[in-house]
Amino acid sequence: MTSKIKIILADDHSVLRAGLKLLLNNEVNFTVVGEASDGEEVLSLLRTTTADVLIIDLSMPNMGGLECIKEIKSRGYDIKILVLTMYDDEQYIKEAMRSGALGYVEKYALDTELFIAVKAVAKKQRYLNPHNAEILLTSLLTDSPKENSGDPYTLLSAREREVLKLLVRGHSMSHIGELLCLSVKTVDTYKTRLMDKLGCIHKSQLVEYALKYGLLPVKSE
Repeated sequence: MTSKIKIILADDHSVLRAGLKLLLNNEVNFTVVGEASDGEEVLSLLRTTTADVLIIDLSMPNMGGLECIKEIKSRGYDIKILVLTMYDDEQYIKEAMRSGALGYVEKYALDTELFIAVKAVAKKQRYLNPHNAEILLTSLLTDSPKENSGDPYTLLSAREREVLKLLVRGHSMSHIGELLCLSVKTVDTYKTRLMDKLGCIHKSQLVEYALKYGLLPVKSE
């Protein structure tokens, strides 16, 4: 009898975690052995819990997914990582895979695709669905300027990119704080940092920057 794939779930939304746990535990090949609401809890859990696969979100309070993945790799934990997130942005996919994730799946792609991704990652195989693979292939073929011309966008942290994305879509500072589980003061700090890195003084310049480089879709939500 083949042993079950042991999984740790990391997401700050408890309802989503509960749903994922039920979904995965109902699959004969999987068993959820731990849960965490942020990156710090993941690292604490890994000190006492043995698991094969970590399913992790990118946007979490305290320590986000990307920071956690890098820390896991630097500490040498033997666990395969699958990112499960709402973002299909090219930069997030690239940074997650470069940081050490083996797979990347969007949250809408639950059930069958998630099962396939978990099984692939557990075998140390990389997994991208056709949509994300197309995003990366298009970026490679078009020789993306933001990665090959010293564009300052590459200097932004994952959290700064999240704040930028929401700012150019017109979200208020307080709403961004609610969405990212951050205080308004912290959001303002991220805004100041990213504007400094991008050489922008006014918010309108951020919008112009995003449109110029095609970095972020600017549309109403």
